[in-house]
Amino acid sequence: MGTLTIEHANAMPAPTWHRLHVNDVDIELPSGLAAAQQVEVSCEEGLWGEADAFDRALLSLDACAPMAAESGASPEEDAAMEGLDAPALSLYQQQALENRYLSPADVFATGMGDEAREYLEFVAGDPVVLATRPDERTCATVRVEGVDGAANAAAVNVVAAPGSSLSLAVALDSPAPGAGVVGVRLRVFAGADARVDVAVTQTLDDGWVALDDTGIVASERARVQVRHTVLGAGRAYTGLDADLRGDDARLDIDTRYLGHASQQRDFNYVAHQRGRRTVCNLDANGVLAGESEKTLRGTIELVHGCKGSVGSEQETVLLADERVANRTVPVILCDEDDVAGNHGATIGHVRPEQLFYLASRGISPEDAERLFITASFEEAAINAPDQRTRASVTRLAAARGIEIEEAVA
Repeated sequence: MGTLTIEHANAMPAPTWHRLHVNDVDIELPSGLAAAQQVEVSCEEGLWGEADAFDRALLSLDACAPMAAESGASPEEDAAMEGLDAPALSLYQQQALENRYLSPADVFATGMGDEAREYLEFVAGDPVVLATRPDERTCATVRVEGVDGAANAAAVNVVAAPGSSLSLAVALDSPAPGAGVVGVRLRVFAGADARVDVAVTQTLDDGWVALDDTGIVASERARVQVRHTVLGAGRAYTGLDADLRGDDARLDIDTRYLGHASQQRDFNYVAHQRGRRTVCNLDANGVLAGESEKTLRGTIELVHGCKGSVGSEQETVLLADERVANRTVPVILCDEDDVAGNHGATIGHVRPEQLFYLASRGISPEDAERLFITASFEEAAINAPDQRTRASVTRLAAARGIEIEEAVA
């Protein structure tokens, strides 16, 4: 079987030195996989929306007025500027300048990039459209399970009407043995004063490749909360791009991941804070064991005009084995005064004296590593959005030889 390569996935908006090999990732997938299109959706009957609901919601947002037209430079000033050298702009700076003149629909993106998004949409077929009514409170669940020798994905569009609240749980699971691709392409539009909570739990066995691609637009005073729990899959790729366009919009991202054996984890989070007084919090916590690898890119862009906005990103990772490879790239891009941007990473190691102490209590290094992995599974089980997802966490833990106590599961 041949190979299909998705190039430059999970790309950073502003690339860094290429020799670090963190700017993006190429994803190799088996070519010729059949599109299974087996997706299970559970929601109220009235939640189903029209096929073009998301696109219409984007078009309903007013595009930002071109700032150059407002400046109104006089002919004399233009003539004086012609003799000056124009500053050299990077590709990112050029794109950022152009985006100030474009509509929300023109700048909308998902975190993994166009190639990955198009692949997932092709595999998924017709999208699942969930559209709330104003001031409605509801929930929905989307389950995508692995189909051996195939690619199975869901394309989900969410449109939260003004003042409404939606809790969406997405489960990527492989209850039966096999190998292939499992993924989700999620687009979220949160209207004024709306609240959207998204929980994506991935519990695939090692033979699977997981693709999780998300794009978000938040209007005035909208609140979007995303929780990513990445426990399985031999290779897992997660991307999210958010446009905080409305004033006082807020985005909170909580990512929990586990890597063991030779698993690979690749994350890309991008938040564009365009509205005034917007808030973005990105928190990631993980454990890497065995020979696992992880790359996490987190970019917060404080766009010109977002006065009073606050962006923060923080990662805490425990390296339980000296053979792991950990790469963290927190980035703050700022083109505005009166804003606050914070980023940092805490990397912890299990020190030799700690292992010696545990060994003196009869706990080998392998057992100590197992304790950290067990804690990750137990936390995922406690915070699972529903009983079926909790059972999937328990199943994957059991496949790793870990038993979760009944009080937890």
